[in-house]
Amino acid sequence: MRCASPDEGYSANTGVRVSDKTNRRLALFSQSWPLVKRVFRENARAHLGTYALATVCLLLIAGSTAFVAWIMRDIINEIFYGQRKDLIWIVSGAVFLAFLVRGVATYIQAVGLAKVGNNLAARYQIRVFDKLMSMDMAFFSSVHSGTLAAQINQNVGGVRDILNMTLTSLARDFVTLLGLIGVMVFQDPYLFLMAALIGPPLILSVGYLSRRVRSVTAQAIQLNSSLLGAMQEATQGVAVVKAYTMESGIARHIQALITSTEERSNKIARVSERTSPIAETLAGLTIAGVIAYSGYRAAYDGIPPGNTFAFITALLLAYDPVRRLARMQISMERALVNARMIYDILDMPVREPEAVDAVGLSNPSGEIRFEDVDFAYESTLPVLKDLSFTAKAGKTTALVGPSGSGKSTVAALMLRFYEPSQGRITIGGEDIRKTTTNSLRKSIAYVSQQPWLFDGTIRENIRFGKPEADNAAVEEAAKLANAHDFISEQAKGYDTPVGENGTLLSGGQRQRISIARAILRDAPILILDEATSALDNESEKKVQDALDTAMKGRTTIVIAHRLSTVINADKIITLYEGQVAEEGTHAALVKKRDGIYARFFAMQNGKTKEGQSENE
Repeated sequence: MRCASPDEGYSANTGVRVSDKTNRRLALFSQSWPLVKRVFRENARAHLGTYALATVCLLLIAGSTAFVAWIMRDIINEIFYGQRKDLIWIVSGAVFLAFLVRGVATYIQAVGLAKVGNNLAARYQIRVFDKLMSMDMAFFSSVHSGTLAAQINQNVGGVRDILNMTLTSLARDFVTLLGLIGVMVFQDPYLFLMAALIGPPLILSVGYLSRRVRSVTAQAIQLNSSLLGAMQEATQGVAVVKAYTMESGIARHIQALITSTEERSNKIARVSERTSPIAETLAGLTIAGVIAYSGYRAAYDGIPPGNTFAFITALLLAYDPVRRLARMQISMERALVNARMIYDILDMPVREPEAVDAVGLSNPSGEIRFEDVDFAYESTLPVLKDLSFTAKAGKTTALVGPSGSGKSTVAALMLRFYEPSQGRITIGGEDIRKTTTNSLRKSIAYVSQQPWLFDGTIRENIRFGKPEADNAAVEEAAKLANAHDFISEQAKGYDTPVGENGTLLSGGQRQRISIARAILRDAPILILDEATSALDNESEKKVQDALDTAMKGRTTIVIAHRLSTVINADKIITLYEGQVAEEGTHAALVKKRDGIYARFFAMQNGKTKEGQSENE
């Protein structure tokens, strides 16, 4: 007795041994069919009118095609064989009318389905983008942005293709095939049975090829996404690539991805196109057999040729819908792979949920408190450990400390880019996890360590701080950020394009525009994360004066490495390994000769602990 192999199981109903291959087929069907139903459920009703019109047109196409085959009997028997002159114009007019109807119907359904398909692609792009905007920063930290963008662009058409292919296959190809089968059966049932022998081997071949296409397509999509992501990364980091003479290494990496993508695409082509020689061979055998058999009967039995010509015409016309239906399953498998990847994104759980009873932040001008806060990024050691401090309302609190001490993480937690694993953060006594994210972030003006500008004009980038602000307010914010002078010197002034991420501007100019954006927001809380790090000493002094004005009356948290920018802060907190090491005013902290702040301040001012100049 043979032992069951590990990849075999038993049917739950009959107890009969079932191969793992059969289980996989059933599993794939169980995954694909619900996806198809979901696509129809979400989209069919919105375009019901257009789909109904397209269906009517497709039925007219199917009917006119079957009519052309059917009328061939009368053309041969009555006009050519029976010399019926009275039928010439009637039959000719009927044939012309059939082709006219088919042409008009083809145009209407093609344009209608194209418009619906474009609308579906646009709707799913909007849905996917809205979904991405609802995800937290942890998600974007774990996914390559270039790969994600490539997958969205490639896969969004899968939903459109599922709907269009299903409709055209059922309403045009399947109905056309049924009509032509009816013509063939009516003309000669025996010949039809002979022609039907093409069915089983073609069905088996297509089933095998469609399974192959499914797996190969998924691999190709992943490779192409990696390729586009790597290209985007290389072009965005071209300055580093050239500075470190990495061109050849990057080129080899890209070439390897391109080669792999090309090989996978070639494999898809080889597998997909195998239906053509199979279908052509089977069709050739069938048509040759029909011609031989009908020719023998006409030659030896004297049967009029009209029925045979009508049958052969129907058989030849049936070849195209059969071929399209055979390829439809393979194309459907590719569309299902694409659609499934889109739904994988749409079905991701939201990592930035609002509390059910979330309310708007009622007192954004209140003090900020961190109470025993713990936090760690995914797959890293804890960054913050039992962190507790208070930032007084309307005062400036500075966070300093060595790199990796958790300063920027504090800003990220305040903005709820991430959630603490323990403890809580309050503003005006309200736990920010119980407030709406929108009200929280509207209460905060944020200047990041690496200022990000969007492709557009300088005016547009500043106005992101307050979209409803007028031009005068935009220019006033730019003046406070010491940006007005350099903006005025530009050829187009405030309407000067900044390029992708501000590449047409210097680092200091980008930083000042980012600061102007924060000033324009006019929020009660101001977070400055190394806001002056990209400025020269002269510009830093001017911007610092502007920030001093902007910080008055606001609860401000300043994160800084350059301690000269926080000397006037109301309170300075030194972080070390995610905890508060010391806090106080600048004057109090520099007196602690063994303190971290005093040591940092001495180093930055070129002094040793004994007050002597260091030798660099």
